[in-house]
Amino acid sequence: MVKNVTTARQAGFVLCRKCHLLSAQKTLPDNHHCPRCGVRLRLRKPESLARTWALLITSLIFLFPANLLPIMTVISLGEKEPNTIMQGIQYFIQSGTYVVAFLIFFASILVPIAKVTGIMLVLLSIRRKWKGWLRHKTLMFRMIRFIGRWSMLDIFVIALMVAIVEFGTLNSIHAAPAATYFAGVVVSTMLAANTFDTRLIWEETDR
Repeated sequence: MVKNVTTARQAGFVLCRKCHLLSAQKTLPDNHHCPRCGVRLRLRKPESLARTWALLITSLIFLFPANLLPIMTVISLGEKEPNTIMQGIQYFIQSGTYVVAFLIFFASILVPIAKVTGIMLVLLSIRRKWKGWLRHKTLMFRMIRFIGRWSMLDIFVIALMVAIVEFGTLNSIHAAPAATYFAGVVVSTMLAANTFDTRLIWEETDR
């Protein structure tokens, strides 16, 4: 852990979150707007921890129906067969589309669980004031933000399969209710990652 380090806030500077200009607080006008881009300056994101916790709990609530309810319905020769995420993975494995099965497993199972677990660990470490692995937790949160853009991959895969399967065949695939809940998980975790201020990892543990 890094010790005896003066932060920009302690030194009287504030960072613009848009253009990343570092300005001295004593030289700023009363309304505290960035002199370069005009965005309102804040030392930290307001209510960052509370909003992140709220969004994380929301994603946890959506995670259960997203995995327990059917995410797609396969209609073959007039017979409907609803499938959960795991059943859908098994369906694609049995049909020989292993790449699609792996993509859905990675995007629907591994990524959401990893994101929710990672965000929760960071928030708990701040609440419990765990002072170790600060750089690793910051790096992990940046990775969570980066992979967030790929979290809807399986929804696009299902949409692609709908177009492919229904093109000139007797089978069809339709999105089921779990797809909506899964989209809610993705949106909630993305908002939680963007709402959280990673600088709190370093500051809250010292209080």
